[in-house]
Amino acid sequence: MRFELGESGFEEKFTAFLSAKRENDADVNGTVAQIIADVRKNGDTALFDYTKRFDQVELTSQSIRVSEKEIEEAVKSCKKETLDALYLAAERIEAFHEKQIPESRMFNDETGALLGWRWTPVFAAGLYVPGGTAAYPSSVLMNAVPAKVAGVKRIVMAVPAPQGKINPLVLAAADCVGIDEIYRIGGAQAIAALAYGTDSVKPVDIIVGPGNAYVAAAKRQVFGKVGIDMIAGPSEILVVADETAKPEWVATDLLSQAEHDKSAQSILITDSAAFADKVCKEVEKRLETLSRSEIAGESWKNNGAVFIVRNVYEDAGALVDRIAPEHLELCVENPQELCKRIHHAGSVFLGNFTPEAVGDYIGGPNHVLPTARSARFSSGLGVHSFMKRTTILSCTQKTLDEVGNAAVLLAEAEGLTAHAASIRCRL
Repeated sequence: MRFELGESGFEEKFTAFLSAKRENDADVNGTVAQIIADVRKNGDTALFDYTKRFDQVELTSQSIRVSEKEIEEAVKSCKKETLDALYLAAERIEAFHEKQIPESRMFNDETGALLGWRWTPVFAAGLYVPGGTAAYPSSVLMNAVPAKVAGVKRIVMAVPAPQGKINPLVLAAADCVGIDEIYRIGGAQAIAALAYGTDSVKPVDIIVGPGNAYVAAAKRQVFGKVGIDMIAGPSEILVVADETAKPEWVATDLLSQAEHDKSAQSILITDSAAFADKVCKEVEKRLETLSRSEIAGESWKNNGAVFIVRNVYEDAGALVDRIAPEHLELCVENPQELCKRIHHAGSVFLGNFTPEAVGDYIGGPNHVLPTARSARFSSGLGVHSFMKRTTILSCTQKTLDEVGNAAVLLAEAEGLTAHAASIRCRL
């Protein structure tokens, strides 16, 4: 799709583009509700039955948890250079997230009242990791490290093991950040077990991590019993580029998200039609070299878009804010200046030497980000995701004498006479 700002019918076309649905998820809510109810009622029995049915694995209360020996063997089976890269990524992610720890504060007002707030971590966090050999160890780091930094004492990992197999690097990543409570369970049944608990799996306070449609539906249905991070949709990247960027680099960056999923979306905004043409040619050329060329090709064909604007600094910001992309690259001469004009994006990557892919692995910021325009009102995963703020108030007699009558009047205006009496008796 190609759009030109100022062309006839642009607003109608752009509105339709924003509202287009990129995936056709089957309605699994009914099935998921049944699975959750079954696990709540029958615990391990239901959990083991679903695991046998969906993953072809026979579990018992003794085998459900991955042993320390299995973790050690998995680490030993990984290449040293890959483990070194994993540990470097963990160090950088930890260093970045340590700067996010929020400050508690206490202060006195003019009446002598003590007010403030304190931040404390949740007690237990559940990390869901998609299973099979295509699992992503980087996601283990991105989900677990901020929980560790926040001070969460118990981090539980659920990872399905189809035919009994778990990616060794996933276990190595868990070992890297100190997770040893790992269960070989997946799907909606794993989410139910984490939320409500069974004899083998103690419940948690928050569940984070990506999954398929069943996992997403289960997270929606258990929200309120536990916290959840977000409901992630297909991946997105928006690249704003001028002619100082290299077309071949921009093309590769667009494809880096297109290869995730046929429903992924890659968007280019530029102020040069000639540059846009070069990028599109490079995309077609580089598609032929990708291991996931079919997926990336379908994503680019069906969901890709190019926007031509008059000036990237004057026009791009408003378009970006309306799209509110998961990933935003600013491949322009002055990316920091343009960044000041943009408000809605999951994560921003400044300059030609900052491909989004470096953020997926080793940059430091988290790669668990809001999708489907939810960056308009939400943030990516971070230390704050695993903490909660408790407000604190301590009044003096002077405080009540000065403000108590106003509180009484408001309580009486609402018809809450016990509220009013509890204040009045202290005046």
